[in-house]
Amino acid sequence: MKTECRSERFALHDKIYPCPLSVAMDLLGGKWKAVILYHLQDGPQRFTVLRRLLPGATEAVLSRRLQLLEQDGLLSRQVFGEKPPLKTEYALTDFGRSVLPALNALLQWGNHVVMERGQFVD
Repeated sequence: MKTECRSERFALHDKIYPCPLSVAMDLLGGKWKAVILYHLQDGPQRFTVLRRLLPGATEAVLSRRLQLLEQDGLLSRQVFGEKPPLKTEYALTDFGRSVLPALNALLQWGNHVVMERGQFVD
């Protein structure tokens, strides 16, 4: 029996979902969450570096997405120093690393879509 057929509903963090794909999309969905996780796969990054890697995201949006990813246990946040300016780094947790194979599969599919139906822009 498939996992998604074991129940009609699933619960995570006080939310009820109709299927496991809904759980995954809630954790990774939106414009920036998956992209943030992708950019953390090679190691911890500071907020300013992530901001440069995501030029279309405002500071407020990036900050909120990082908070949500931390709340969901996909990334960790470490603050260095006691007085401003503080150095803050974000890194994938083991749970966050577990999604990398799926993200890389989506990346490959996205590249295929662009090559077949779109174009790369310099």
